[in-house]
Amino acid sequence: MKIYTKTGDKGTTSLVYGTRVAKNDAVVEAYGTCDEANSLIGLAIGHMNAEFFEEKEALCEVFHEIQTTLFHVGAELATPKGKEVKWKLEEQDVFKLEQWIDQYDAEVPPLSNFILPGGHPSGAALHVARTVVRRAERTVLSIGPDISPNVLAYLNRLSDFLFVAARLVNQRLGRKEKGLHEK
Repeated sequence: MKIYTKTGDKGTTSLVYGTRVAKNDAVVEAYGTCDEANSLIGLAIGHMNAEFFEEKEALCEVFHEIQTTLFHVGAELATPKGKEVKWKLEEQDVFKLEQWIDQYDAEVPPLSNFILPGGHPSGAALHVARTVVRRAERTVLSIGPDISPNVLAYLNRLSDFLFVAARLVNQRLGRKEKGLHEK
């Protein structure tokens, strides 16, 4: 299979089942934004170095599962109405995020004020991924009322997870969080 197909040279792309739409269609924007977040999660993983902390492997397994599920989100968004969704999101996907949020949030100090995104490059990349997921949420809403509630719940919970994960990574790597108005 060649990387280039030339089928998008006139500004269209193919959804699942072959339906062609403009590359600036709301659906393409939504799953493209999920792909952008996915890439930022990959960037965060790339910045993690094995010697930084022992729990890296377990955390990377969680990120791998999330990255896979984000592809499923994209597939669900790219499936035309009335067609079978091959990788449908379930409530269990949202529940897993909630479990990880609770687990990791218990490891970081409680928040007393807003914190500024940053820290280690890995933590900072997770903060950027969080904001991109928030944009994905807004973009998904522009598609219309037929979006799976599990997709919306997953994206909402994912941004919360990425916030906690950024804090966790920064803590494990010894990077202090800065609150508003701190120097």
